[in-house]
This record gives sequence, C-alpha cells and structure tokens, in this order.
Amino acid sequence: MSTELRLHGHITPEIEYYATAAGKRTAHQHFFQVLDNDLRFFAPGHELVLSPQGINQTGTGGSFCEYMFGVDQPLSDLTKVGIVNRLMLLGAGYNQDGQLEISSRNEIQQSYEDIFLKGHAVDNYFFFVDGLEGETHRSRQENILRYLGKSLKRISNLNRQDDSQLAESLLELLPPQCTFYLVRLSHVRNRHFQQEFQTLYYRDRMISEEALKALEELANELGLDPYQQERIRIDVMYRHRDNYRIIDDYKNVLIECYHQGSINRQQHARLTRLKTLALRNEIPTALLTTLDEKLQTKIDQITREPEYTAITRDILQDLLLRKGIGNRDMIQLLFAKQHARRNHDHSFEQLLLESGQLFDEQIRDGAPLSLLEDFSYIITFFDRYDSTSTSISRIAFMEHFLPTDDVLRSLLESRQEFNKLVKGLFNKLFFDEIMNSRYLGRYGRHKLICLKNGLEQIAAGVSTIPMLTAELRVIDNEEKLYNMILKATKEHIRSRYSRYTTRDEQEELLNEINNELLMRGRITQRLDPELFHSVIHDIKKEALYLRTLLPQIITTNDVDLRNDFLNNSGLDHFYIEELEREYFTLNQLDMSRLKQLRTTAI
Repeated sequence: MSTELRLHGHITPEIEYYATAAGKRTAHQHFFQVLDNDLRFFAPGHELVLSPQGINQTGTGGSFCEYMFGVDQPLSDLTKVGIVNRLMLLGAGYNQDGQLEISSRNEIQQSYEDIFLKGHAVDNYFFFVDGLEGETHRSRQENILRYLGKSLKRISNLNRQDDSQLAESLLELLPPQCTFYLVRLSHVRNRHFQQEFQTLYYRDRMISEEALKALEELANELGLDPYQQERIRIDVMYRHRDNYRIIDDYKNVLIECYHQGSINRQQHARLTRLKTLALRNEIPTALLTTLDEKLQTKIDQITREPEYTAITRDILQDLLLRKGIGNRDMIQLLFAKQHARRNHDHSFEQLLLESGQLFDEQIRDGAPLSLLEDFSYIITFFDRYDSTSTSISRIAFMEHFLPTDDVLRSLLESRQEFNKLVKGLFNKLFFDEIMNSRYLGRYGRHKLICLKNGLEQIAAGVSTIPMLTAELRVIDNEEKLYNMILKATKEHIRSRYSRYTTRDEQEELLNEINNELLMRGRITQRLDPELFHSVIHDIKKEALYLRTLLPQIITTNDVDLRNDFLNNSGLDHFYIEELEREYFTLNQLDMSRLKQLRTTAI
C-alpha cells in the first residue's frame, strides 16, 4: 500500500506550487520545512528550496515540462516519434556529438524568470527520488533515466494530468523501496492569459479584432512581455485538434527524411501540402520553420547544388566584382527566390546571410558603399516578395479572410514595383503558379481572379480599393453562406433521412432548410435556389465518392480513378482528403493505406 502527502500554496503572488510525496512507506510524512520566506522539500541527500527569487535543487532527479515553442529540443528528441516532453536531469547534458553525458554535478539554481522563459510558460515540474540504488550521483541518475526516462518524455497532455495520479504512475515504475517527490510550479499570470486566449480561440478557431484588443489589454494588465504572449498563443493554437495533427504529420515526414538522409518526390509533395494546409488553418509558420531549421537542414536533400542557387551565387559573386545589379539579374533572383520558397530550401536564405556577412567584411576592408546599396536593393525586393506572397496565399487559401485596405494598397504598390522590372512580372510571380495549385478551392480561385482583375483596374484608374474590397466581401459572404447551407443540409439529411434525388424532393428540402435557418436567425431572406442546388450537386458527388468510388479505389488501389475524381469533381481537395480520413477512421482501416494512395497519386 502506498502513502501520499500533498502541499499547495504560493511562494510569490504569481508563482503557485503543488508538491506531492508518494511512496510505499510512511517515513516521508515530514517532507517539507518553512524557513523564513523559503520553502524546503527534502529527503536524505536531496533538497529542493523555493525562495521568492527562484529554486535551488540538490541530489538526484531534475525537471521536466511539455515541449512548446521556445523550449530548446535536442535533435535526439526531435528525431524520435512520440517524445512530447523535455527531461532535464541534474548534471546531465549533450556533448558535441549529441550524446547524453552525466557529470558529478548534483546542484542547480534557477530564477523563476528563466524557468518559465526557457521551459514551459505555464507549468514546470521538478522531482527527486529517494531510495534509489547506486553509490554515485551518476549511477543514481542513470537509474532514474532507466526507470522513468522513457515515460517522462512520452506522457501526453502532461499539463492536464492530475499531480497525484502522475506521481503514483511514476512511483509504480520505481523499485518498491523508493519515494517519489514531485513539485509543480505554475505561473498564475501566464495561466490566466493562456486560459483566456484558449477560450476565445477554441470558440471559432480564430481571434476577432475585438477579442485581440481585449487580449492585448489583459496582457498589459498582467505585465506579460510580447515574447511570452507569443509562446502561449502559438502553444494554444498548436494544441487545437485541427492543428496539432497537421504539425505532427509535418514533423513525422521530416523525421522520415532525416533518418533516410534525403527527401524524395513524394515526401516533398507531402511537406508542400501540409504547409499549405497549415497556412489555410492559420497555424503560425514559426512552428514549421523551427522544424525545418532543426531537421531539414540536417538532410542532404540535393547532392548537386540546384540551378536556382547556382544562378544566385553567380549574381552575388558579380556584385563583389563591382558589376552592379541590373533588372535582368533581379528578375532571375526573384524566380530563384520563388523556387527556394516552393522547395522550402533554407540553404538559399543561408547563402544570402553568408553573402551579407562577406559584403560587410569587404566594405570594412575598403570596398565602396555601392556594394551594400546593391545588396540592400536585393533584400528589399526579397522582403517585398515574401510579404506579397504571404498576403496572396492568405487570400487564396484561408477561408473567411478579407484583406484590409492597407494590405490591398501594399499589393498595388508591389505590383507597380515588380512590373517596373518587366511588364507582367507580378502576375507571373504571384498568380500563375498558385492558380494551378490543386489545393486551390473554388472560392479561393474566385477571390484570386477578382484580386488580379481588381488590381489591374485600380492601376488603370477605372476602379478603387473600396470597390475591390466590396467585391471580395461578396465572394466571402457567398462562401460563408455556401458552407452554412452545406452543413445544415448534410445534418438535415443525416438526422431526418431526407431524400434529395428528384427535383420535387430537392424543393421540399430547400423549403425545410429555408425555414430552419430563418427560424434560427442564421439568414434574413430566403436562400438562392441556384446556390442551394449547387450544394445538393456537391453532396451527390460526395456521396458517390464515399459510397462507390472510394471503396473501389481502396480495394483495387486505383490511383488513376482517385486522380480523375480529384481533378474533375470541382470539390475542394482539402475537403476530399478530410472525407477520406474520416472514412478510414470510421471503418477502422489502416491509415498507411491512405498515405500510400496520396503519395502514389502525386
């Protein structure tokens, strides 16, 4: 029979502690001591002191927390599937080869600021173990790693675990003579901000301008610095069920590539798809670029330097020879930038960084300042390319996104600057490729066509930014209405077994949906019959795919049939892929089959 003692309180107004001692003996009943303003948790040879400034820990054990944005993650953890928590043992660290080493050092001091900045922003756990075998600190720490390491790194939803149950579950992994001591430190203000942001974000998976202002006011009241706010926001967004699956899939593909040492065509296409899907779901790009920097840069992706990188290197080399930068060179660089962005090639950015450092050295050694001016000219165009590409991608792939007047004005200025290099360059760089994307939905396509024509008309003086905004809003409202009708109609058919095969049955269903949406206040006037019949047509195509084509595709592995439906159905590819995932889940099919279908279909 195990016994357990718990203690809870505040060490400072903003730092809350939860302490638990669990073991199969009663000798740990006095496991804490109050010394002036300090709180001491102890066992023979072990001590954890909480002071108003920070902690001092001595003995075995260490700390652990959930990985979140801003927590340094060793490559050894990053390249293993299932590791979600960071484990830090006293005296342990990674050498230059990435191997874990444990020294004789058995003490650490940390301020609360460091704990919540370098660790998790809300909850961090500290622990020590009494009763372990081992004559030296190193041998005892190695035993902790052997008994608890794997579990501590893989406990899912750590911050939602009950401390008592967590301590008991870890105690069961230790030898019977051991006592497990656990202290959780929680940052009250950060937790308040996290809970408020989560409530607002989880409601609609987006934050309105009103809510954003309220959050900014709350952050100012709580005294949170911008970086900590950003970490918490990113973490909350990542943990939403619609988001973490995308990020984890992206990470798993990169892990595959890391272990094989290269990226094949199918894997590259999967990364591209997931990155586009992340953009559509408004997932912060920092989460993916961090993974890219840590994993993809370790992969020997291309044994031979890509042509676009070679061209860029040649042009930058010419700058050193005082040849300057002409329009033709700038156009080549912009298309090289486009290729690098499409391939998620971070070596391209590294080349620019190295070139900038080299130019600084040359100027310091007497080179003319024109060298810096030419390089700044290139970087300015690249920055404009990035901001323009991001804005147009958001318009194309993010549902219910309406650009502000400032965004449209910026796009208009970019159009003018790019077309100064050569007429039509703006459309070639930003519209031609994205219009051919198979993940571009019908309303995204409508918005892009509207945007392209609208910018041209504004430049010609026959339209204005407010007029273009109004046209985009009409498309956005129709998209919202379409999705509302689709959801209501599918739910109606599912719950009431409504028929919709004949024209009369469709008219009857239209009247029922009309009345239902009017009564609930979702619409203020009767639905457009043409839009409703478009929804019915899509539902029929969806039913055909799920009931007839998809089972046949799975049975016969007929990738051509799947491609034919994807290319000719007119349905959103993201939507079809979500239907496939639900079908596989509902019928308990092996997800690797679906993965194989998608990669083979490329």
